[in-house]
Amino acid sequence: MNSIYNYTKRDLENYFLSIGESKFRAQQVFEWLYLKRVKGFNEMTNLKKGLIASLNDNFSIDSLRLVTTEEDVDVKKYLFELYDKNKIEAVLMHHDYGNSLCVSTEVGCNMGCLFCESGRLKKIRNLGAFELVLQVLMVEEDIKDRISHVVLMGIGEPFDNYDNVMKFINIINDPKGINIGIRHITVSTCGIVPKIKEFTNEKTGVNLAISLHAPNDKIRDKIMPINKVYKINDIISCVKDYIKKTNRRVTFEYILLSDINDDAACAQQLANLLKGINCYVNLIPYNETSNISFKKSKKVTIDKFYDILKKNNINVTIRREFGSKVSAACGQLRSKKTTESER
Repeated sequence: MNSIYNYTKRDLENYFLSIGESKFRAQQVFEWLYLKRVKGFNEMTNLKKGLIASLNDNFSIDSLRLVTTEEDVDVKKYLFELYDKNKIEAVLMHHDYGNSLCVSTEVGCNMGCLFCESGRLKKIRNLGAFELVLQVLMVEEDIKDRISHVVLMGIGEPFDNYDNVMKFINIINDPKGINIGIRHITVSTCGIVPKIKEFTNEKTGVNLAISLHAPNDKIRDKIMPINKVYKINDIISCVKDYIKKTNRRVTFEYILLSDINDDAACAQQLANLLKGINCYVNLIPYNETSNISFKKSKKVTIDKFYDILKKNNINVTIRREFGSKVSAACGQLRSKKTTESER
């Protein structure tokens, strides 16, 4: 599908130059798409008829089909159907600093993290950049408000769809595009080392989050298959290089699993691992699901883990819990429609 939303402004500039038009036309088209939110090329009234005909011949203005929404306190989950009938989910979160949207990057996921509901559906395909862009546009249309922050933490591993993710970031950050500040965009990865290195060299200013979830290889090997390819020390080395080259702080996400990775020894190992690194740890109470046997850590255990990190001068927060009632919390994203079809 040759969706117009798949094109960065630079891509469109090259297109217009190739047909003998001024590259300024790209900025005009971007303004119509992202500032005025038109639904058809014929609405672009400052373009010549011949140019509109060319756009109609070469591009489409798509939309996703909104299947259902579910709401909880400060959370709204969207189930979208794609052009090929596959389905994805996105989650809107209302914070005191604005509206944050968690977007999916793939249909399914090949990373296979044992604690993650999303990973139970094997990867079918990557999402095109346009399918990421449309998640933002359609949620903004639904809420009649701006999305101020985007986190690439939905279904899929973003760095397993690297090129489309980078194109998406370019489009939503463009001042004539959706105009989301570069430091309001966060990419989360479970640790694909070559792509972390590539991302480092891009020097985009985008926030980097590492889904770590274990303080040593022995535990991580058991719960995250990716660790059998890229060990923790490989990831830490990449993170240090990222910080050196970008001068940006990194987030480490750590889901606390009862009797797996949540005891005092694990907390101390994590503190030792991260000592001296410009980072902060986001502790995530596990969100239990009906299909996976892992259990949530007790509050007293979470608090003790937090205290040990604090005493070791590690910047740490405990993620606010919300969205679990509609299966929209971290690790729970997975289309009910898909689950039901497996029965």
